Amino acid sequence: MNYKTYKAHQDLESIVKFYWTLEVPFDPNNQKQKIVPDGCIEMTFNFGDPIKRFISGKDFVFQAKAMLMGQRTQTFEILPAGHVDTFAICFYPIGFANFVDLSLDKWLDQEVPLSEVFEADEAYDLEQQIMQADSTQERIGHIEGFLLRKLKEHDTISHIVRSTVDSLLQSKGRAPIHTLVKEEGGQRRQLERHFKKQIGISPKQLGKAIRLQTTLHLLLNKKKETLTDIAYESEYFDQNHFIKDFKNLMGLSPKEFLNSEQMALSSLFYK
Repeated sequence: MNYKTYKAHQDLESIVKFYWTLEVPFDPNNQKQKIVPDGCIEMTFNFGDPIKRFISGKDFVFQAKAMLMGQRTQTFEILPAGHVDTFAICFYPIGFANFVDLSLDKWLDQEVPLSEVFEADEAYDLEQQIMQADSTQERIGHIEGFLLRKLKEHDTISHIVRSTVDSLLQSKGRAPIHTLVKEEGGQRRQLERHFKKQIGISPKQLGKAIRLQTTLHLLLNKKKETLTDIAYESEYFDQNHFIKDFKNLMGLSPKEFLNSEQMALSSLFYK
């Protein structure tokens, strides 16, 4: 697997987390790969063979060549039908709302063609530019031109959402929501409403996704020696609480995750 990341233009660096490319040669023995929640929305362009997205144990649909991957609250499985050649844009949690007027919870746990996100003509033109480009840098140039033209002049992220996201990122997802907002005056309800529109998920769901990423980083890079060490570093009450929370999000235990061939792709992303 050949995975690379690239920085965004300075005018987009607070919105676009990074660009990434992935190339994987076809192997008939490839296993399904689990994709996990990370709190980010992504746009992806596939230049390789079709990729299966499983909607049950055996049933699948093919992902669109150019698509938006909405916020995720659960893992799902994919399997390339051949070789993989992908270019993608990963947005910060507060990033994608700057380019559309729709509520982002519309695409929760969904993948939709770009023609359903933007005007059909501009989505088609962008897809053709990206597909016909000769290099990653040329593709980045096309996508940045598109995003800068679409970028709204006024700030679309409310202060309460921005400050909550900042607190969740700084605390690595550990800050309880009730410590970030006041219950009186309907502030909690207001936050939930704005979050679903501007982020696509609830504050609690974003906190869980961010905390999961921190935990995966510790696991994959062996920053801590034992699961107990990781549990306390991630501020879980105890190891059992950590394992239960991890299994609820991932569908398997931390030890199973480290030994699973289905996690090879996610392991690559989160190291």
